[in-house]
This record gives sequence, C-alpha cells and structure tokens, in this order.
Amino acid sequence: MNKIEELKQILHEKNASLVVCYKNGEIKEYYQNRIKDIQKILQDDRNALQGAIIADKVIGKVASSILTVAGVKEIYADVISEYAISVLEENGVKYEYKEKVDYIINQAKTGMCPMENKYKDQKDINIIYQEMLNL
Repeated sequence: MNKIEELKQILHEKNASLVVCYKNGEIKEYYQNRIKDIQKILQDDRNALQGAIIADKVIGKVASSILTVAGVKEIYADVISEYAISVLEENGVKYEYKEKVDYIINQAKTGMCPMENKYKDQKDINIIYQEMLNL
C-alpha cells in the first residue's frame, strides 16, 4: 500500500477530516471542520507541511492555495473543486480525488461556499495564504 492509500484508509476508518503524513514520516489525523486544522498547523509552524502528503474530505480553492504555498507535495480529496484543481495543476502539486465538483457548496447546501466564492477569481495564491493565516 502506498502512502496516499494509507492516508485515505485512515481518513475513512477514523472519520477524520484531515490526515497528514509529515516529511519525517509521522502520521496525524485531525477532526475540525473546514480549513481550521490546516490553519492551526501552519500558525504553530509555517514550515510544518513542507513536503507533506495529505488526505482531506474536501479541498476547495482556499485549501489548495494554502497547501500549495505551504509546500505540500501530494493531496488526496474525497471531493475537490475545479478551482482547487486549477491551483494544484498550475503549481505542479500531485493530486487525486474521488469526486470532482464545479465548486464547493456552503454548509446550508444553497450555493457556493463563501470562501470559495470570495477567492474564486484571485490569481495570487500567496494573498489567500496570507489572509487565511492572518499573517
């Protein structure tokens, strides 16, 4: 079993929202909604995700932008948006997914996620990174 398959298995078996294999080989799972776990990891250590492999339930443009700037090398998502795929492809980040959607929907399932909508036309992923991590 390769590393991404191992992370996917942990993601689903433990019903985690995010599973990270850090560069040193340590694997940790996280359980907060949205991008809170990613924000916390990077606010504690801006270099923590350099070279990491992750499995996540949902990856939209904001998460893909932050993860790309943070140096993640490979991503799996149960659900990924077209906006996220554009970011990953433009920056050479390897990815795979279970389901591709036009955009991430909001919690009420009535339209686009507010964060995806806010940043959908933002070309500079560093701006998204800075604003979302309050740097």
